[in-house]
Amino acid sequence: MDWIDSPEQAAFRVQVKELIDTRLPDRYQELARQGGLPERVWEFDRRSDDPAKREAAMDWAGALGERGWVAAHWPTEYGGAGLTPMEQFILNHELALASAPGVGGSGVAMLGPTLIVHGNDEQKEKYLAPILAGETTWAQGYSEPGSGSDLASLQTRAVRDGDDFIVNGQKIWTSGAHTADSIFALVRTDTEAPKHRGISFLLIEDIHDPGITVRPLIDMNGRHYFNEVFFEDVRVPARNIVGELNRGWYVGMTLLDFERSNIAGAVGARRTLSRLFGQIRDDVKGARRRVTEGSLRHELAERYIETEVMYQLSFRIISMQDRGLVPNYEASMAKLFNSELGQRLALTTTRVFGPHATRWGDDDPAARATRNYVGMVPATIRGGTSEVQRNVIATRGLGLPRT
Repeated sequence: MDWIDSPEQAAFRVQVKELIDTRLPDRYQELARQGGLPERVWEFDRRSDDPAKREAAMDWAGALGERGWVAAHWPTEYGGAGLTPMEQFILNHELALASAPGVGGSGVAMLGPTLIVHGNDEQKEKYLAPILAGETTWAQGYSEPGSGSDLASLQTRAVRDGDDFIVNGQKIWTSGAHTADSIFALVRTDTEAPKHRGISFLLIEDIHDPGITVRPLIDMNGRHYFNEVFFEDVRVPARNIVGELNRGWYVGMTLLDFERSNIAGAVGARRTLSRLFGQIRDDVKGARRRVTEGSLRHELAERYIETEVMYQLSFRIISMQDRGLVPNYEASMAKLFNSELGQRLALTTTRVFGPHATRWGDDDPAARATRNYVGMVPATIRGGTSEVQRNVIATRGLGLPRT
């Protein structure tokens, strides 16, 4: 592992900092000062009723787009920056330090790389440029009520009818569907095939088409950022299949090999802890006394050490990628450790505020700590459960047999 930038990497880091210093909209700077960005803030700002939020979203998309940094991992011929893994890491590191939002959502992170590998020329020409320009955002239609951890058991069907498919079924936990323009989905096109086969990858260009219903799901923290989506006799052109018919499982699992260090998680954890230390120094809600008199000092020291461990896991992954290696169980280690660290750190924060943390709201640090604690419950479920990550580490990392 190399913790020191080369001269070229240091120069690139300066470029990133200069862009952030000169072009990051005031709205995102203010959110950073308040403690961080809400979930999917750029996507929601883009469709906000507030013109100032819409302007901030598009200004920031334009600033990143000028340098190809909206999709830094895409090849240059498709409008990306073609950055090396280490350059991606530096970009993501500096964006995380500034609490600057990413742009493009699932379209940039998932659909674009999939089209670059499996899409035909017409699909690439039609869909990639609007994603990069921030003109089109895509929701991901994968999970279903009975197909979460076992995604291959999905039952949403697409039946061929002339030049179209007719889609019926339901997707759930569809993040950002209420502000998305389009949705890509895994659908079953052959009910007789084994479950990993008979699945196709389908582009549904207009999420407001007749027969599509998006219903909000409000989480236990009172937030709305995911949804359930119903399809009832929705017609989709057959030309919108990506890759081969009935081979969509393999298409859907495709992502270009780009930076997976989760440095944003490491930076976020350290920022949360630093803010908490400041509140203890200021004796907010009597925090200093509780830390001094109880066992919380030891607990806070553990959290600090854990944030450093998370940093090192991130640097290990990017160091592997920089040498041309592909992290596997190492990425699972980082995801597992980061999500569980977030939960432990949120719990420690509520203990620092003691009985004041029994309040609920956003009007003071103790009440916000409680909301953050509740909001961290899904951390070990989304993006691959802790159980799945432990299985990956056990089988691929430790070589243990499958049971």
